This record gives sequence, structure tokens and C-alpha cells, in this order.
Amino acid sequence: MKNLLTALLVLAATSLQAAAARNPNVLLILCDDLGLGDLGCYGQQRILTPNIDRLAAEGTRFTQVYAGSSVCAPSRCCLMTGRHNGHGRIRDNVPHGIQLRDDDITLAEVLRAAGYRTGAIGKWSLGVHPTAGTPLKQGFDMFYGHQDQDQAHFYYPDHLWDGDRVVLLTGNRGQRKQQYTHDLFTERAVKFIDQKDDKPFFLYLAYTLPHWSDYAAQSDESQIVPSDAPYTDRDWPQVEKNYAAMVSMIDRDVGRLMELLEAKGMAKDTLVLFTSDNGPSAEAKHKPAFFKSAGTFRGTKRDLYEGGIRVPMIVRWPGQVPAARGSEEVWPQWDLLPTLAEITGQKITHAIDGHSILPALKGGQAPPHEYLYWDYGHTRGQYKQAVRLGDWKAVRNGTDQPIELYDVRYDASETQNVAAKHPEVLAQIEKILATASTPDPRYPIAPPKKTK
Repeated sequence: MKNLLTALLVLAATSLQAAAARNPNVLLILCDDLGLGDLGCYGQQRILTPNIDRLAAEGTRFTQVYAGSSVCAPSRCCLMTGRHNGHGRIRDNVPHGIQLRDDDITLAEVLRAAGYRTGAIGKWSLGVHPTAGTPLKQGFDMFYGHQDQDQAHFYYPDHLWDGDRVVLLTGNRGQRKQQYTHDLFTERAVKFIDQKDDKPFFLYLAYTLPHWSDYAAQSDESQIVPSDAPYTDRDWPQVEKNYAAMVSMIDRDVGRLMELLEAKGMAKDTLVLFTSDNGPSAEAKHKPAFFKSAGTFRGTKRDLYEGGIRVPMIVRWPGQVPAARGSEEVWPQWDLLPTLAEITGQKITHAIDGHSILPALKGGQAPPHEYLYWDYGHTRGQYKQAVRLGDWKAVRNGTDQPIELYDVRYDASETQNVAAKHPEVLAQIEKILATASTPDPRYPIAPPKKTK
């Protein structure tokens, strides 16, 4: 079944060799819990991100792009499959054990059908060995990193996966901390890009920074870094120095990868996308308010307010994507699959929720979505839903809670609930909330909380 579905993605009139000759390389960098407000090009004043800021200056900085979910695994599922969270295979971080299946078609499979060599590095979260959800069974030629969602919380783990093999990190045994995963991921990314091949490449580089670490969840340093430079002398709490250092490590290595592309003469032929899987986390000792990590938006990770789901998105593709441009085009990460399919000449023949936003990447406007939909908390006792309908944004924080309504055109911080003034809009949104999610017994709608 999977082979048949994958075969249908190939454009019959075009050979893979001809398609590969004109298709760009694709470097997709996904950070973990990085807030839109953590980057200088989005207004950050204290954390230094010169390389990412340069990337934005050389491309387009989108300000209204949304993650698929407010937590890690379902967000990655939306990005990889082109489906919103109401239709996704994986809709929450829990329950564990739910994986992508053979009949799921991923972004990697679309690009491999277009003649790409495909690699995934970092945090996967969508299936563990030996299930059908592992990267090598979902369109990737190579994988290096964490298959398991929870193992990715460790920056000095005892092992990583290299393809379908476990690789022991002997430098991290006992009290030793010598092999930092972020550095290992960047080294492998350099190796992948540097590989000689006639095919264009697709590299999905899913960094784990700046997610909190299980190593230090109970300590004063809930972000683990080899060094807090260049913030050592700042008069900040140690955890905030560490957090800023994590963001600057990402920036350092984005610069390194961009220099590599330049040195190899590949910069003009590479589409680079830089984004995050959800908003900043407030779960550890790091406080998102310290750096205004969510910018001016309300909420953080696990919330369906803008701060939980609106994410940075920087796109650079010289000669194709306008440079030094800011765009307010509204689009979700589940649009990436059909967009890259269009760029590489592939036809999508299976049901997805995304559509191509290539005109928006090139400086124009893409067709708007009828609506955008999110949900969260199926098994957590409080089922949350959100909808964006034009400039209207609705949030319901539980099946027993009223629908809140905001006009994000004028109130992006979601401070003025105008639900009482717009019953006709609420009526439309209620219909969407009732029908947008396909029922799944693994992700039940939590019953209303009983009041005493």
C-alpha cells in the first residue's frame, strides 16, 4: 500500500533525473520550544542572534506562521504529513506508543519521489524502532538522533540512533559530559551537506535546543549547556544565562551551515527554512517572560493562544524568495508539504489539509485557508480547541468552558474577548469546532470537569 501511494506522487511527465536538475536543495531547521521573541529579527534585545538575523535579511521573515500544535510530537506530525491536528496520526505527546503507519505519506517521501537524497537529524518523535514510524521507513535515507520523544530531553545521553542502529556515547558515561547532542547534530549535518551526490538534498535538521532538560529539572540549572558564554558576566539568573546560551548556540551553527553552503557554491540553489515546533516553554525554571520569548503574544507552550502556536518562520532562497522582506501572510506549517511538492513538481493525490503557499514565498499572496484548526489535551482532562477564521481567533480551554473570541488584526495579544459582541461569528466557529476533528479512540474528547 505504501509503495503504491508513494508511486502516485511522481509526476508522470517528468523523469526524476530532469526534475533533480532544476530542483533546489532544501534545508529545514526546526528548533524545539524556541519562541518567536527569542530572535533579534523578531524584536529580541538581549539574546544575540546575528546569523539568524542575517538569514532573515537575506530572505523573508514571516510573522503569522503557525505550528501544527502547542507541543512537540503532534506539531512534527502536522509538519511531516500536511494534516492539521484534528486529522493527524499523532495528536499529543501522550499516550506513548502511537506511531506513523505505512499509509502515512511524509514530506520526505514526497521529496524522495522527486529524486532527492533525504536526511533527518535530531529529534524525530513520530515512531521508534522497529515500528513503521521510524525515519528510515518514512522516506529518509539516513537518520541520526533521538527516535523517542522523551529521550530527546537529554543533552548528554548514553546513546543515539544512527539509522536503525544504536550508537553508544561512551564519552557520557558516569559523571562525564563530553558528547553534547547539539554539537553532534551539527557535525552530522555538515557531513550530510558535504556529501558528494548528483541529487539535490533534503535535510530535516530538528535541533533539540532550547528545550528544558530532564537532567536538571529539579536543579537551579534547568537548561544544560557546555558553557553559558557569551552571557557569563550578565547579571541574570543562571538559568537565563543558560537559556540565552542555547539560543546563541543555534545561531552559531546556523551561521556555520550558511557558510558551508556558500563555500560549496550551493547557497543560491538551496531553499532554507528556519522555524520552531511551538511556543516557548514555561515548564522549567527558565521564565519565558525574562526575555519576552513569546514576544507580545499571550500564552506559552501547551496554550492555544498565539504565544503557544505562533512561531518564527524565516525563508531564504536567493532569486526566488524576496530578501529583506517581512510578510504578514497567514499560513500553518502543514502547508510545507504541498508547497515543497509544487516546487519539486510532485502531485499530491491523498487527502491533506495544507495547500501550497509558493506564491506567498515568492512575495505575492497565496489562497487563504477556509480556517485553521488546533486542539490539545485529549487525555489530559481538559480538551482545548482553537480556530482562526480570517482575522477572528477563537479559543476554548475545555469542553465546559465558553468560547473566547479575539480580533487578532487589532488584538494579536488576545486581551479583549469580544465573543458577546459577535454571535454570528461564534455560530460559525461552533460548527468548525464540532466537525474539524475526526474522532479517534486514542484521542478522546475529555469530558467536562465535574463541579462539586
